[in-house]
Amino acid sequence: MAVCRMTLTDIVDLSSDDELGEVDVKPVKLEPGLVGRKLQQNEKNKAQLVKHQKSKTPCAIRESEENRSSNALSTGHSSSSILDQGQSPVDDTGISYTSPLSPAPLCRQFWKAGNYNDGIGSKVTIQNGKNYLHVHPMFLHSNATSHKWAFGAIAELLDNAVDEIQNGATFVIVDKTSNPRDGSPALLIQDNGSGMDPEAMRRCMSFGFSDKKSKSAIGQYGNGFKTSTMRLGADVIVFSRHQDKRVLTQSIGLLSYTFLARTGHDRIVVPMVDYEFNTSTETLEIMHGTEHFMSNLSMLLQWSPYSTEADLLKQFNDIGAHGTKVIIYNLWFSDDGNVELDFDTDSEDIRISGDSKKVNATSKWKTVNEEHIANRFHYSLRVYLSILYLRIPETFQIVLRGRVVEHHNIANDLKFPEFILYKPQTGGSVEGQVITTIGFLKEAPHVSFHGFNVYHKNRLILPFWQVVSYLDSRGRGVVGVLEANFVEPSHNKQDFEKTSLFQKLEARLKEMTWEYWDYHCGLIGYQVKKKLIPQVSSNRTPHSGVQQPVTLGQSSPAVGSIKAALVRFEQLIPNSQVGRMKRKENGDIPLVKNVKAKLIDGRSQNVQLVNPTGNQLKDEEAVNLMQENKKLRAKYLEYEKRGEELNLKVTQLRSEIKELDDEYSRMMSELESLETVKEESGV
Repeated sequence: MAVCRMTLTDIVDLSSDDELGEVDVKPVKLEPGLVGRKLQQNEKNKAQLVKHQKSKTPCAIRESEENRSSNALSTGHSSSSILDQGQSPVDDTGISYTSPLSPAPLCRQFWKAGNYNDGIGSKVTIQNGKNYLHVHPMFLHSNATSHKWAFGAIAELLDNAVDEIQNGATFVIVDKTSNPRDGSPALLIQDNGSGMDPEAMRRCMSFGFSDKKSKSAIGQYGNGFKTSTMRLGADVIVFSRHQDKRVLTQSIGLLSYTFLARTGHDRIVVPMVDYEFNTSTETLEIMHGTEHFMSNLSMLLQWSPYSTEADLLKQFNDIGAHGTKVIIYNLWFSDDGNVELDFDTDSEDIRISGDSKKVNATSKWKTVNEEHIANRFHYSLRVYLSILYLRIPETFQIVLRGRVVEHHNIANDLKFPEFILYKPQTGGSVEGQVITTIGFLKEAPHVSFHGFNVYHKNRLILPFWQVVSYLDSRGRGVVGVLEANFVEPSHNKQDFEKTSLFQKLEARLKEMTWEYWDYHCGLIGYQVKKKLIPQVSSNRTPHSGVQQPVTLGQSSPAVGSIKAALVRFEQLIPNSQVGRMKRKENGDIPLVKNVKAKLIDGRSQNVQLVNPTGNQLKDEEAVNLMQENKKLRAKYLEYEKRGEELNLKVTQLRSEIKELDDEYSRMMSELESLETVKEESGV
């Protein structure tokens, strides 16, 4: 997108994709306590977790309803006026705004806050013979409307922290904080990932950039930060510390819809200041020139929650050696006039104000339905975060309001589970493959929930997605879990792009629901509509009326090669479903008795695991099969535990190797010093 060129005397323009000019580094007086002499990551991380897990300071919610006026702020004026004073940018008696500026937007309801009238529409300017398009501030609001659900916006911000696990992140904190100007509630999201250098910060707060090249990364569009933060509140300030090759930088950026609306800007601009820490002099050095720095700092102090530079820099005290802190303030109101995010109902949770769901059920089971996870995730952030990721490393924690969120695997809530392999095809070629865990909720038939929980790259996209509707209870209580990486999520990560592959997946899941119900409803007290015959017919097609719980080993070379088929199944099943299936070290795979194999068309083989239903429970063969399945599941859980122990050991060994590398570097430095002294003595 063609955009307006940014110069060193301008504030950061979200429309700009040009690189910064030569960095001009100026030494600045470092106030005591603003930046510690030693940045010890482990101690900082432990102290931060203890602080959020054990100590909570309640904060009264006081919303300012005053409509305050402010003069339009021009870059040149703010820069020159500050420079004329000749004050140090870290002098507490210098640049500060102690008056309660940073007013809330005129309309505090998100869905009504899009009216922006500056008298000037978006326009194209000509510079150096090229056209540059200014992005109008109205786009911030309209862009954020892609998030219909506030929790979806929070999840988008957590994705950034989870993507940082590969860079050593061990936690992300979600908590309530307060705006020091008026005491109103604000949302804090903080992680101890690698942080962002000044260029990465600029890209984070610009449109269309994405530095996430990893195939496992959740984010990919470079738009999530802007849509999510602006959906939750009118303004956001970001603090990030980054360390690379012994260069430590600190960056502060402000994305403020309030600032842009009240000053009448016709393009999106972001005040941003950058520091570099000089370890030899233990001072902060400003980057990008004094004029640029002072211009941006003056706007940060006027429109952010912090009125002095000292207050800004104090926000880095609990970040540690590296990490990022995001504070969203001027939070949006709901239609009833209250803050949309409810911090008061539960001191260990964040809820959506007035969004608790009432479920139609008999009085005896009404409480069970209302308290079920399928209902509570709509309004409880703690419940939603517990199922947001299919797998969470043991070394990583999500800390919500001082307490760790316990990971919840929905597949563990199912009884009589089966595993169904699906391979969508387009033009005769296989586009992907997915194994779906399907079964009845443990509370069935007394709960009315049903649907599939569809994950993409470990992230929940569609929770309890109802692919069928029932009038006669057909499908009641049937729930599935799958990770579909062959379809692409929409920009807000709350749905999938409506491609032909997605439509095929939807159709197959609908068939899967009917098939499972028809053959297994007798297990929960309903009349069985179809009887499942524990035989394999060579004439059956994948979409016939016959349930196919698992289709395996289609590349096995011969009939009876059940062991090879199980190896194939072990490679396909997701880690979270019924334990992580690992091969034994000696290469032996436990075999399931009474599994029938038949060669199809002389080329491939289908192996099916069949769960008995209705009258077949008395069948001795079916009972034996269920017993074998239980034994296999126990072994799989044992293998999973062993795998986790090995992963932990690998992490510890890597930490020890790093310590040894540091010690080696230190000893080499000492050796070089001794050699220098020796040479001087010889001379």
